[in-house]
Amino acid sequence: MIKILLAEDDDSMRTFLARAIERAGYEVTAVDRGTSALPLIASGNFDLLLTDIVMPEMDGIELAQRAAALAPGMRVMFITGFAAVALNRSSGAPQNAKVLSKPFHLRDLVNEIDRLFAA
Repeated sequence: MIKILLAEDDDSMRTFLARAIERAGYEVTAVDRGTSALPLIASGNFDLLLTDIVMPEMDGIELAQRAAALAPGMRVMFITGFAAVALNRSSGAPQNAKVLSKPFHLRDLVNEIDRLFAA
């Protein structure tokens, strides 16, 4: 089963997204900040980091950079209202990361995840 690490600081959004992704057949571990995600990345075997960009303590771009060092094969998708930041080459975001702009429909999110892992 594909394992997804969700980092989203908004409690209701995190719960909502985690439930929707689980219903689509994926295994989800959800955390409320990037600093909580790092130890899981180091010890876990996640296929996808799904992260907001704006979070306390560590933003999603820094989380993605650190995640790339810890788990180079893990894919990254940003869910954000600040897509221009993630798409800006000088942001430091991984260039192969997907970006889904808020607001989005849950079906769009699941479709993007499905596309990432299509055989």
